[in-house]
Amino acid sequence: MKQKVIVFLPAHNEEESIAEVIRKIPRNFHPLIKVEVLVINDGSTDKTVEIAKKAGADHIFSHTENKGLGASVREALKQSYQLGADIGVMIDADNEYPAWEIPELIQPILEGDYDYTMGSRFLGTIQGMRLHRRLGNYFFTFLQSVLLGKWIYDGQSGMRAFSRQAMEHAEIIHDYNYAQVLTLNLVRKGFRVKEVPITYQVRSKGQSFIKFRAYMTSVLPAIVKEMSRPLKKVEIKCRPLELKGSAQSKAE
Repeated sequence: MKQKVIVFLPAHNEEESIAEVIRKIPRNFHPLIKVEVLVINDGSTDKTVEIAKKAGADHIFSHTENKGLGASVREALKQSYQLGADIGVMIDADNEYPAWEIPELIQPILEGDYDYTMGSRFLGTIQGMRLHRRLGNYFFTFLQSVLLGKWIYDGQSGMRAFSRQAMEHAEIIHDYNYAQVLTLNLVRKGFRVKEVPITYQVRSKGQSFIKFRAYMTSVLPAIVKEMSRPLKKVEIKCRPLELKGSAQSKAE
């Protein structure tokens, strides 16, 4: 029986880059893994949906208005779980992240050793990242590390993977963004997290939705709220997915 991996892309007005990202997603890297692509259209006013369909997206879910990246990732996790994904993979639609490295990203989950993986640019390559973004990443990543008592290198990564159980229990408590509160939520519940080195490439098309003032005024209160509320530990099901060999060794 094949395991289902759903790669989901939150997208708001990404007509210039989303087709390239979808085409780079590896579909046949293991004979026992079926890969599907889900696009969460967050109220785009351009041709994001039309272009995504032509590029090969299997599923499209649209918000009628722009709700925010946090809301889109929350919906993506819900939709991926309902579609029967054994593993959900998030990748930004802006072409900054290496879709072809998805097999390496999910390998620790396939082996049953981890439940949640993050692609780390700081363990891989970060050439070209703008200084203000790098400093902001350092700040929020350090804050997450202090709060969790666990060292994290790249807490802002837009490339992540989730076990089915992690998708089921993940909570994102604000709509603007997801990065910090999602990791805090899952690790506090007992899910095992691992960072995997990835290759970073500078965004060449479109514009980032991140605005410094909005980020600070939205994310910091959400972190306080997440850390203030009580959470129950989840009984983690520690078992590898039933595959013969690694995802990479069976590449076609």
